[in-house]
Amino acid sequence: MGRTGEETLPGQGRATDGVAHVDRVRRVCRYIEEHLDEPLTLAVLGEQAGLSPAHLQRVFRRVMGITPRQYADACRLGRLKARLRDERTETVTTALYEVGYGSSRGLYERASAQLGMTPGAYRRGGKGMSLRYTLADCPLGRLLLAATERGVSAVYLGDRDAELEAALRKEYPAATVSRDDQTLSVWLKELLDHLRGQQPHLDLPLDVQATAFQWRVWQELQTIPAGSTRTYGEIAEALGQPTAARAVARACATNPVSVLIPCHRVIREDGGLGGYRWGLHRKRALLEREKKDAGPAAEDGEV
Repeated sequence: MGRTGEETLPGQGRATDGVAHVDRVRRVCRYIEEHLDEPLTLAVLGEQAGLSPAHLQRVFRRVMGITPRQYADACRLGRLKARLRDERTETVTTALYEVGYGSSRGLYERASAQLGMTPGAYRRGGKGMSLRYTLADCPLGRLLLAATERGVSAVYLGDRDAELEAALRKEYPAATVSRDDQTLSVWLKELLDHLRGQQPHLDLPLDVQATAFQWRVWQELQTIPAGSTRTYGEIAEALGQPTAARAVARACATNPVSVLIPCHRVIREDGGLGGYRWGLHRKRALLEREKKDAGPAAEDGEV
């Protein structure tokens, strides 16, 4: 199955209705990807799958974890981002029609929320945005915290400042990105105190952009008590989409604010740590500290 942007397209779960339904959903996905500039109604897609519109909606959601419309939106957004970053694209209007948006209103109402800025600003790599960041030592190595005036946009963990700064600038290559240790000192102190076990609960404002599915996953992660873990499958079940474990894993992997959204508390079905963008040794250290701090009150299912 084709992919248009790994940050927006969730993986496929295990189809409970059998291989036939999985194949039908694959066929619908391919059709969506190849016909983004055409009306994609459930009736049209149902014809491709040989299912009624209502049945297709149920089967597609069961297999993919999202609706056909959300999949089409993800495809359009992925292609839009690629087109906006292509220097050969003449205008934003050209890009929006090429990827299947029917009007500029549709583009700005739906795409802007996911891009985190207007499409024009995204095309300019975030030009006009103001992003401040600070760096510090923490128990897990080096930490970068970045924020807009509305809230925290990034919490990165690593070994070298240059690598963390490069990751931030890659996402916003034309934004005004400046180091500002003083302005961010209060938020930084709260985060560092938390990592040292001195502040159990964090309540920092966030300014992060996400698809609807990512938001649902991230909100669910914030309900996991410190010292406890959940599996990717359990998160999918809690969202009412039991076959979306792979999509949950992808949403965890794209979490831009580590620790604040505790994706480290999600593990594999077999009890293994799974993945972690900032290194499995950091995931293990976070879980061990939280388990120790929580003591006997920690729930079952911990690592």
